[in-house]
Amino acid sequence: MSFRPLPARAPAVLLREAKPLKALFSEAARLTRLQALLETQLEAAAREHCKVASWQQGCLVLIITDGHWATRLRYQQKRLQRQLLSFEEFANLTKILFKVQPPSVQRRGTGRTLTLSSEAAEGIRASAEHISDPGLRGALERLAAHADKPRAPAD
Repeated sequence: MSFRPLPARAPAVLLREAKPLKALFSEAARLTRLQALLETQLEAAAREHCKVASWQQGCLVLIITDGHWATRLRYQQKRLQRQLLSFEEFANLTKILFKVQPPSVQRRGTGRTLTLSSEAAEGIRASAEHISDPGLRGALERLAAHADKPRAPAD
């Protein structure tokens, strides 16, 4: 008895025809459709903070990125539920649950990196020389020292 491999098929075909994967794809497509409908009813600023997690037995579970947005959406819950009921996909919607789940990867701040020119550093050093308070004088000297250090390139 010899092993005969199955004829090669395109990966996309395999993914869509395998029963467990087919169910997974259809569930992903359903959640994507529900997300799109939800976003039509949310204010523009809230859309990036609210994702559909599940929709089962009349209960819509939404994942919210932080407590601030969860509170804002809870205040709008009745209006949101009433508007979603107008869609066929949400016909038997009985409640909406909000779960706070911060993003797993924290976004980097768009903080600015300011450079201190050597002229500005000299001005700060000159000012520090005339300050009698040792704490303030030290702070100004540390600030002026930043001009001497080469800056690391930002990522």
